[in-house]
Amino acid sequence: MIDLRSDTVTRPTAAMRQAMADAEVGDDVIDVDPTVQRLEQRTAELLGKEAAIYMPSGSMTNQIAIRVHCGRGEEFLCEADCHVYNYEQGAFASLSGLVARTIQGDSGVLRLDQVRGTVRPDNDHSVRTRMITLENTHNRGGGRVQPFENVKGICDWAKQQGLTRHLDGARLWNAVAATGIDEATWAAEFDSVSVCFSKGLGAPVGSALVGSREFIQEARRARKLFGGGMRQAGIIAAGALYAIEHHRACLVDDHTHAQLLAEAVRDSPGIDLPTPTVDTNIVIASVDPAWGTAAEFRDQLAAAGVSVMAFGPQAVRFVTHRDVDQAQIDRACQAIRTVAQKNRTSVAT
Repeated sequence: MIDLRSDTVTRPTAAMRQAMADAEVGDDVIDVDPTVQRLEQRTAELLGKEAAIYMPSGSMTNQIAIRVHCGRGEEFLCEADCHVYNYEQGAFASLSGLVARTIQGDSGVLRLDQVRGTVRPDNDHSVRTRMITLENTHNRGGGRVQPFENVKGICDWAKQQGLTRHLDGARLWNAVAATGIDEATWAAEFDSVSVCFSKGLGAPVGSALVGSREFIQEARRARKLFGGGMRQAGIIAAGALYAIEHHRACLVDDHTHAQLLAEAVRDSPGIDLPTPTVDTNIVIASVDPAWGTAAEFRDQLAAAGVSVMAFGPQAVRFVTHRDVDQAQIDRACQAIRTVAQKNRTSVAT
């Protein structure tokens, strides 16, 4: 089975497993795990921030960032289809007592003119607006890269409004590979950034949150509160450290493979791309209702040896990653075309 459901399905390479087996460990809750410490220092260095903290998941890094930036009963701004709002169980409300104000973007991309006027007036009747969060690349937007000029414009506006700024950069590594703009340049626009090691980079576990030393100290307290303290975590941190040193350059191959899948979708009847371009490693195809549902198309591809995700009633998601090579992508493209042609014949009949 060619697994294109997500870039989280990757497995550690032999070299990564060896690095994990050889990891020097300590107790990261009592004091220091030396491998975790090296990962945190390297991540902070790459993103140009003072400090970093390793956590089990990107949901935790995002939610802790929002909690530290905002006080209970306050509000943050986010794009309507972002991960923080749609895929983290509303944790900002249930765990931190916060309110989200959503703004509908264009396939996840926000513009400066859309956020102007969204800060609540400072009076006894309104919730206080405290921060804004962006997602780059945007998952539900089909791996879209937030244009840097949009990001800078929005962040400059947020500073003028007195808002703090958080970036959900779970796939920021992909944005770097797609644009050539380095991690530190993207991160400089934000007070905090979350990055994930277990997606395109192929590590088995974890994300990191970066920011100022003071911010990360508060995040460490919140991590303990959320149950995210890990003891001999160097075993998994070693996989993440290996990934950022050896796998970032490979992301361009995933992007090339995604372009081939996009071409196969464009060539196939009954399915189409809702956006004109594919920026990174995610391809979302829309299925014409006359030709069936996304679940039916998913099952047809599975029968042809390709596993994908039904991403809505009529949307199917393909995600390329380092565990799928060129030959498998070619087979997947052929399966897409073959299934679509069979559906065309069936509809015609």
